Amino acid sequence: MSVQVGQPAPEFRARTEDGQHLALADLRGQWVVLYFYPRANTPGCSLEAQAFQASLEDFGARNAAVVGVSTDTEARQAAFRDRCGLAFPLIPDGEKVLARQYGVLGGLSGLLGVASRQTFLIDPEGVLRWHWRFVNPAGHAREVLGQLTALQAAGAAPAS
Repeated sequence: MSVQVGQPAPEFRARTEDGQHLALADLRGQWVVLYFYPRANTPGCSLEAQAFQASLEDFGARNAAVVGVSTDTEARQAAFRDRCGLAFPLIPDGEKVLARQYGVLGGLSGLLGVASRQTFLIDPEGVLRWHWRFVNPAGHAREVLGQLTALQAAGAAPAS
């Protein structure tokens, strides 16, 4: 599936690493940073997650929620959350439902069954406003925060 900027983001309802359910619709009224990463507890993924955590207060001040997704198990995601001290939800997408919905199933054309590192910025009405297809985990959280700030300043969708 191809996800297009300016179009509604694919809806989802998924179980998080702590057994709760989270739907994109639950996050209406705020911006959503939906970031996919290949594998929990690996150096690049840990660096990226910790950077989002370090900027979490800044995202919150801009009415934005951060949600991480990988094809790991719930237990592996929970261990990753604990090891990195993360206070935002992680979605274990072992069935690859979200990875397919968002078109991020990567690694040898999807044969490895992991999500490629990509990020989606969704506005408070559920419309995709920005898509990073190529992500360098070092500095990416700040890059997303900068783009969020620019979109809000330009009035792409007012923060509530």
